[in-house]
Amino acid sequence: MVHTSGSLVSVGALVGDQARASMLLQLMDGRAYTAMELARVAGVTPQTASAHLRRLVEGDLLVAVAQGRHRYHRLASSEVADMLESILRVADHTPSCTAAASRSLPALREARSCYRHLAGVHAVAIADRLLQAGHLQPREGHWQVSAEGAGFLGGLGQPLRDLLQQAVMAKPARYCRGCLDCTERRPHLAGLVGEAMLETFVENDWLRRIDGRRELRLTPPGREALWRLFSLAT
Repeated sequence: MVHTSGSLVSVGALVGDQARASMLLQLMDGRAYTAMELARVAGVTPQTASAHLRRLVEGDLLVAVAQGRHRYHRLASSEVADMLESILRVADHTPSCTAAASRSLPALREARSCYRHLAGVHAVAIADRLLQAGHLQPREGHWQVSAEGAGFLGGLGQPLRDLLQQAVMAKPARYCRGCLDCTERRPHLAGLVGEAMLETFVENDWLRRIDGRRELRLTPPGREALWRLFSLAT
């Protein structure tokens, strides 16, 4: 594929609008939302939100899925999420990722969803421990799960266990890789393995989602588990 300056301008124009940016940031939690829900997030009317969402779908940044009487919107792919996370890392005044915001929103920095995987202080620390133990092994462009790592991670519960017991069908970088954390500036675990880890932590009730927000609440059992499994004092 040949990329031109026009391609960059087109994507930049889609992301650069305040209302659309607010919607895209909300969708970074990996869930799907109706136009009404995203209108409230962006502070616009439902009609205006629908117009913005139509542009984002036409620009291949979002997909819309009909379910019953509603249409739900979500990010079109992990590549779109990667692009948004990269913008957050280089932005000078990003509300959710500046140092000032990190100080004023400690919960967001502590644990949040980065598309479908876990981000924040705890996520970076977990990745550090997994790398130090050899459970994850850095390779060019991806991380490889060692045999011992598969046993350890699978022992955390489902859906990690289910994923690791399957034959690897995805590309290495899609299966397991590091993702540079926008507040910590060090990598956390991403890819299918990272997504399964977040799902496992939620199913174990170690983390709880906060309705309509990217923050994740660490529960008392979760704090005990992070100490027991990763030696993390939380």
